[in-house]
Amino acid sequence: MAKDKKDEKPDKEGVKVQKQLSSSEEDDSVKRADVKKEKKEKKEKKRSRESKEVEELEINLDDAAPLSKKQKRMAKKEKSLEGKPKKESDKPASKSVNGVWIGNLTFDTTRDELRSFLIANTEHLDMKITPENITRINLPKKGPKIRGFAYVDFDKPELVPVCISLSEQSLNGRNLLIKDANSFEGRPEKSKQQQTGGDTGKNKNPPSRILFVGNLSFDTTKEDLEEHFQHCGNIVKIRMATFEDSGKCKGFAFIDFLDVEGATNALNDKLCKRMVGRPLRMEYGEDRSKRSPAFRKPVEEGEIDDSGNVIDSAIEKPKKKTFSDFDDPEEQNLQRSAPQKSFASKPRFNTNEPQGRVKSSVVLANAPRQSAAIVPSQGKKVKFD
Repeated sequence: MAKDKKDEKPDKEGVKVQKQLSSSEEDDSVKRADVKKEKKEKKEKKRSRESKEVEELEINLDDAAPLSKKQKRMAKKEKSLEGKPKKESDKPASKSVNGVWIGNLTFDTTRDELRSFLIANTEHLDMKITPENITRINLPKKGPKIRGFAYVDFDKPELVPVCISLSEQSLNGRNLLIKDANSFEGRPEKSKQQQTGGDTGKNKNPPSRILFVGNLSFDTTKEDLEEHFQHCGNIVKIRMATFEDSGKCKGFAFIDFLDVEGATNALNDKLCKRMVGRPLRMEYGEDRSKRSPAFRKPVEEGEIDDSGNVIDSAIEKPKKKTFSDFDDPEEQNLQRSAPQKSFASKPRFNTNEPQGRVKSSVVLANAPRQSAAIVPSQGKKVKFD
């Protein structure tokens, strides 16, 4: 009986362990189910949010295009400036027909000084200038100071000659120069090149028939240049600088036209200013045929003289006169008796060096040389017993 009681005790303990295991498994399963429910709820919430956010947009093609960010910023600035009072400098500078130009002003002149000058100097005249007659005073500035001139507009055209009559009167120690703002008399006329925009001030050389072209591509050929500039005038020659090893263009060339008009047309033509997507640098080149005779070099074959004719052969250099060139026998005797240059009297070595020392090269040249041949022995052979 005692043994049976002992066997029952471990059975009870095993049952307790099994119950504990089963309870822990149930708790794990419950937790897993709760986690699954939470995940499902989160997914449903996300779907509901996305469905609320994603709504169908109705676009009316008749409405105006929406403003960009930059346009919105500009609209905000305009709204903020509407409430502020406008200053005199913020007024729109509308140029009037009845205006004058006033020059030779000091750099510290103000609008009030200029206005008071015009009013004070016209009080004694029949036609007076009042503050109401002045509609605009424009003082162009360069930094904090003005540029030395101003534009003044009036409401009546009769006041313009009255203001011009005040010229050469003093303001701040300087005599003013007053002219009509719409009259350009006395100005130098612009040349044709400046009117067309060809003369940009970069041409250092005077106009010539030779055109310098720079900033060329290394793959440029003479045929490409001829096609690019053939509509400007008759091309006589194209001299392109090339590399010795590859023969490709170095990036610049000289184009010789038949006359100056060809080079000028190329400078003024907008189509010639770019080639294969590269902006070209063009200017007049130096015409060697127009040099003075004292410094004139031999003309090469193919160049053009001053009259416009192509030279077929090079100019021969002047030869020295010989005895046979003189017809008069007296001139021949004078030529024979003239002292001739001789190079025999010149010393071989430099005489400026001290006389006691000789050059090393001279010493080596005069040094005795030993023979390289085999010399038979002249000594006596001694034998020892």
